[in-house]
Amino acid sequence: MILLRTPLFVTAAALAASTLFTSCDTKPATASEAVGSPAATAEAVAADSAGKPVTSGTVATTAAEANATPAPDPKSIAAGSMADAATITARPQVPILCYHQIRNWRPKDSKGAKDYIVPEQAFKDQIKMLADSGYHTILPDQLYAYLTTGAKLPSKPIMLTFDDTDLDQFTVARPTLDKYGYKAVYFIMTVSLGRPNYMSKAQVKQLSDEGNVIGSHTWDHHNVKKYQGQDWVTQIEKPTKTLEEITGKKINYFAYPFGLWNQQAIPELKKRGFVGAFILAEKRDPIDPLFTIRRIIASGYWSPRTLHNSIVQSF
Repeated sequence: MILLRTPLFVTAAALAASTLFTSCDTKPATASEAVGSPAATAEAVAADSAGKPVTSGTVATTAAEANATPAPDPKSIAAGSMADAATITARPQVPILCYHQIRNWRPKDSKGAKDYIVPEQAFKDQIKMLADSGYHTILPDQLYAYLTTGAKLPSKPIMLTFDDTDLDQFTVARPTLDKYGYKAVYFIMTVSLGRPNYMSKAQVKQLSDEGNVIGSHTWDHHNVKKYQGQDWVTQIEKPTKTLEEITGKKINYFAYPFGLWNQQAIPELKKRGFVGAFILAEKRDPIDPLFTIRRIIASGYWSPRTLHNSIVQSF
C-alpha cells in the first residue's frame, strides 16, 4: 500500500502567503523504501509480468534511424490499426524516469524529501551515465506509436520526465540534457507559473519550441481520485487550455498528481482529449495501459550505478 504525502490544495490566501510548493507523487521514504528504489520496483515488476527491458528485436539500430521519420500525431493513428490492450501490455516496457527538484540539499530538507531533490552534480552524473550507456531519449508520441502499432524505437530508449514546473528544471536540467542532445517531457502545474522558484510561461514555451513535450499536471496538484463535478474543469480543462495557449500545441499527455489514479478518471481524461497518462511504479491497468504508463522516481540518493540498476530491475 502506498502512503501519501499531504496533497497540495491551494487557496487564494495560501497563494498570497506562499511561494513554495511541495514536491508531488507518493510519500517520500528512506532511500531503501523510495518508490522506484530497487526494493520497491522489484515488487512492482513482480506484479507486472511484462516488466522486462526492450530488446534489440523491437528497436531501430540507432536514434538517427528511428528519428528519420517523426512519430505520427497519436490522433492520426486509425483505431482499426491500433493494438488491443493485451498486446500493448505485453510489449516490453520503456524505462521512464520522473524527476522533481534539481538542486543541492539544504539543512532543512528532510531525509524523505531528499528522494525528490537530486543535487545538481548528482543529476549531471546520472544523465552522463545514461549517455555513456547508450540510452536515447524518446518522447510520448514515439512511445504511443510503439505501444499501439509496434513502431520502431531507437536502441536503448528511455524517457525523461519532470513534474511540478520547478525553475531548476529549466536552469539546470535543460542545459544538462542539451549537452547530450536529450529531450524530455515537462508536466506543468499551472498555478505555479511565474511564481518565485518556478518557471515562467516564456520558459515553458521555450522548452516546447526547442522540441521538448509539455504535458498537463493539473492546476494545483489536487488528487485526481477526489475529483467531483467542476473539479474536472478547474484542475484539467482550464490548465490544459492555458498550456495550449502558451505552447501553441495540443496537449495530449497527463501525469497524475502523486501518481494516483482510479478507473473513474480515465474516461474523464479521454473525454478531454488526452491519449495517454502517466502513473508511478504501480502495476499498469490491463484494460487501459495507455492511461497507466509506469515511471519510477529518480532518487536524490542514487549514484549513477544505483540508477542504472534500478532501471534494469524496474523495467
